[in-house]
Amino acid sequence: MSKKILFFGDVGIDDTVALIYAYLKEELEIVGIVADYGNVPREQTIENVYYLINQVNPSTNIRVIGGAIRPLTGEAPVFYPDIHGKYGLGPINPGNSIGEIENFFEIANIIETYQNELIIVNTGRLTSLATMFILFAELMKSVKSYYVMGGAFWVPGNVTAVSEANFHADPIAVKIVLEFANNLTIIPLNVTNRAIVTPEMVDYIHSKGKAPIIKPMLDHYYRFYKNRNPSIHGSPVHDAITLMAVNNDIFSYQHLPVQIVQTEGVARGQSIVDIRPYIPFPQNAKIHKIAFDFDYHKFYIEFMTTLSG
Repeated sequence: MSKKILFFGDVGIDDTVALIYAYLKEELEIVGIVADYGNVPREQTIENVYYLINQVNPSTNIRVIGGAIRPLTGEAPVFYPDIHGKYGLGPINPGNSIGEIENFFEIANIIETYQNELIIVNTGRLTSLATMFILFAELMKSVKSYYVMGGAFWVPGNVTAVSEANFHADPIAVKIVLEFANNLTIIPLNVTNRAIVTPEMVDYIHSKGKAPIIKPMLDHYYRFYKNRNPSIHGSPVHDAITLMAVNNDIFSYQHLPVQIVQTEGVARGQSIVDIRPYIPFPQNAKIHKIAFDFDYHKFYIEFMTTLSG
């Protein structure tokens, strides 16, 4: 039986690769997509989701839900066209790819439908997910597990020297999720930055014809990363490896309480764990599962096998 996934994302390049991976992976079934602000505005995210659906499976009955438009901080969100392209899909213009948009509260209906079977994967900002904990605290306890792409634990961030983009954008939302989510797995930059897909891997996938839109997107993505870091050998697929965690044992984890910095400045959104072995956990601390390392060879086989068919 396939694992039922409710996907929260700000669908840019790496989210799109993750969703294509899920579509081609028989063991996974995306039952709903919550389209949020993040890489691009929410309205563009919705267009990107429908463009992707029309490309891979126009007859699907996946529910597309309008998510948050701004963080719980109340600020205007910052978008990243320099990384993901004007429309969020590299050089691809999705056009006016619009379908039926479900009300935000449809999330509650999906959770009630699948109950303890549902897995939530959040690869973008955590605003919508945090809002669900505020509005439906009891209902959220029936979700089987949560997987979140975010954080940077004692490694450099990608927005500030210490902060990762999803956690930096809305640290209030992150704090809520960390406090209330049960069975939460965090996939941080510690591992996602090393989930590299090389141009040669992309060319091979493209030659098999299972996912033709991947090459223009990841070629664009690679040019950005190569310009920023000439020593890099490919594109990090942050969100695809997060979705992989649902169905693959390729990571090594530690179970630790997490703090998130709320103050403004370079430390905003910094994720902190105390890894000193002689320090006991604070009383009543919420313990989360954090990936600190992974087996690249297993990742390579899983990614290439699935995306190339």
